[in-house]
Amino acid sequence: MSAEDLPEYAERVLEVAELIPPGRVMTYGDVAEWLGEGGPRQVGRVMALYGGAVPWWRVVRADGQLLPGHELRALGHYREEATPLREAARTAEGHLPRLDMRRARWDGGEGGGSASAMTHS
Repeated sequence: MSAEDLPEYAERVLEVAELIPPGRVMTYGDVAEWLGEGGPRQVGRVMALYGGAVPWWRVVRADGQLLPGHELRALGHYREEATPLREAARTAEGHLPRLDMRRARWDGGEGGGSASAMTHS
């Protein structure tokens, strides 16, 4: 799919995903807030439909749970990028870690892409 085929909102969501630095994450709600448009569900839908070409593992659920159905692929990326993780409790299903949201969450500031590259509405 070419950029011309993407709805404008989807294009903007994907641009934000590309700005998130390695080892950091933003929630679906963070991305919507950054854009000043839409909400977590709309961002999640864009990521589900079009996110394969961007670092999709950096746009996450607010609870830090790994994306269902893509846990192991995401976990590989997180470990490669040294994204802060919280090890799973022994009682956790599948013993998969969660993201350490307090340490991994990126606010769009230091250590990332240029905020001036983004256009705020």
